[in-house]
Amino acid sequence: MEEKNLTASTEFFLLGFQVNQDLRIFLFCFFAIIYCGTICGNLLIITLVSTSKILHTPMYFFISQLSISDIMVITEVIPNLLHILLYNGVTITLIHCITQLYFFCASEASECLLLAVMSYDRYVAICNPLRYSTIMTSDHCVILSITCWLLGFSIMTIHIINTAMLRFCGPNVIDHLFCDLVPLLELACSDTSIIHLQIYVIGIPLVFTPTIIIVVSYTSIVRAVLRIPSSTGRQKAFSTCSSHLIVVSIFYWALFSVYVVPPRDLTLSMSKILSLLYTVFTPLVNPIIYSLRNKDIRKAVQEILSKCVI
Repeated sequence: MEEKNLTASTEFFLLGFQVNQDLRIFLFCFFAIIYCGTICGNLLIITLVSTSKILHTPMYFFISQLSISDIMVITEVIPNLLHILLYNGVTITLIHCITQLYFFCASEASECLLLAVMSYDRYVAICNPLRYSTIMTSDHCVILSITCWLLGFSIMTIHIINTAMLRFCGPNVIDHLFCDLVPLLELACSDTSIIHLQIYVIGIPLVFTPTIIIVVSYTSIVRAVLRIPSSTGRQKAFSTCSSHLIVVSIFYWALFSVYVVPPRDLTLSMSKILSLLYTVFTPLVNPIIYSLRNKDIRKAVQEILSKCVI
């Protein structure tokens, strides 16, 4: 009866970073540069994979899909964060908040699945090289990619529908950089048990299943590489999956630090900084890692630059 008498909140106020004006201007410029660099870097990867013949392989196809996911993740966070920094906080409607949460969660879920598929691709390439071309066909790669996107967005649709049905009638201030699930649930005045149940039933398997696939794949890869007699052969085999392993390590370390096993003394400020790791830092470094550690991508860039010069 008491819950029914409370007025429902239809707007939230995102605090962002509550710092002085000079620091806010610096952060605005910093994140604006990061955003432009991230978009350009990932668009470059997508363009190279689409146009360069030497990159028409399953591995690079999945890298381009990962770049699409990174663009979606950072676009859901940075433009709104720039708005918050510009006005020292911003009011956001419930619909806008839920929409941002949906696309953010769906993109992250799809990225988890894509990283698992990429580890499977490296497993087949190293552990079963003779059958690689017959297993990882173009049609098979497209099906795997579509499955990742459909699973990520469909699973999050169920989750977001129940979140949108919650009643928010208490404080409407979100002390965070964007509409994340945890700070949003803290403002709900209706029963959130169904949401927490979904996190355990759907969310945790969605994170841990790709993690298990990655661990099993790389365990098999390490065993196969160690059986290679020559050191040159072992080094060449490891180099084909080193970039992916670095990207996986950064992504899952940030994800687990915030959502799965957060530090006990995690403050709000530290939570904001950690959230920047997987929403801003990871999308930025992914194309850098693949570009610096991959001779095929560097070669494709050189070919495009030479054509432009000519």
